[in-house]
Amino acid sequence: MERIYLDHAATSPVHPDVAAGMVQWMTEQFGNPSSIHHFGRQSRRAVDEARAVVARSIGAKETEIVFTSGGTEADNFAVIGTAIANRGRGNHIITTAIEHHAVLRACEYLETQGFEVTYLPVDEQGTVSVEDVKAALRDETVLVSVMFANNEVGTIQPIREIGALLRDHPAYFHTDAVQAYGLLPIDVNEYGIDLLSISAHKINGPKGSGALYVRETVRITPLLFGGEQERKRRAGTENVPGIIGLAQAAEIAERTREEKRRQYAAWREAMLAIFRSSGIDYAVNGRPDGLPHILNVAFPGTNVESLLVNLDLAGIAASSGSACTAGSIDPSHVLVAMCGKESERIRSSVRFSFGLGNTMEQIERAAEETVKIIKRLTNR
Repeated sequence: MERIYLDHAATSPVHPDVAAGMVQWMTEQFGNPSSIHHFGRQSRRAVDEARAVVARSIGAKETEIVFTSGGTEADNFAVIGTAIANRGRGNHIITTAIEHHAVLRACEYLETQGFEVTYLPVDEQGTVSVEDVKAALRDETVLVSVMFANNEVGTIQPIREIGALLRDHPAYFHTDAVQAYGLLPIDVNEYGIDLLSISAHKINGPKGSGALYVRETVRITPLLFGGEQERKRRAGTENVPGIIGLAQAAEIAERTREEKRRQYAAWREAMLAIFRSSGIDYAVNGRPDGLPHILNVAFPGTNVESLLVNLDLAGIAASSGSACTAGSIDPSHVLVAMCGKESERIRSSVRFSFGLGNTMEQIERAAEETVKIIKRLTNR
């Protein structure tokens, strides 16, 4: 039985060219970038070149890129590091109810440290209101953190408008761009972004590698202490193979972005067309103009756990939402924020997400198998 992987929003396979490019930095050129001898200088040069690639991809300066262990560390660093460094200016943070747990848990931690956090609601399509952000701003607000696009339903947030709103306010603007990076063109200066998180394994790079963009004017306190790596902002020997992999994946993503967007949109429409023609009851969660590779669908009358088990038995890997809550029986906090605690959607929604290695034939077969499972589970 062919197994079809439709959970690329959780993690993606490493691109063959990325994997090949990383090998030599684990075997032949293994020097510590902080060492002054030949081996160290080789690694330092490679890290510097990778930093330049990542910086260019978002319109930033090389000195504004801090390499991390992934999106979670980048989010934690942005939220906690900025709040702590700017406590003297204020103790208020604004975020949304649908952020990734890497942001939400960081905010919850800060609440135990005397900070006040405003969690803004979203509408039924998962969009935060710019007016709500404006209304929540205070003189003591030091940080606004709004994700670029949601990882569960794909809704793209009004980042440009929020950035414009904050240009006349001293609060820093952070966006978790982990799901959007590589699929949407992003320029931190054009959008007024002060801090931005990315992760390699969402763009066919290696796990355990990511980056945080920190505008040069941002005051931020390190979370890790030890050496003076990353311009004293992030201690620890750099993960050279992972950094090389991130940069190579970023280059490939940028080169193939438009082609992938068209392909994913076609796959999304093909899956929905099969659902429509089958006569099953379904509803799409999120906006139709969201990220093209994410399709979150509610199937009324089904239970998400039973549905996912049956999909897996049919050889199809999908998800109920955030990978970081895999195995949890708690409903998606994103769908709760969008639809309410009593909505049937929070118990019957599945996320399909497309990526490297998928084909139209796979998408169509997955849709047809899903239809069979829905009809069996609803006795139709």
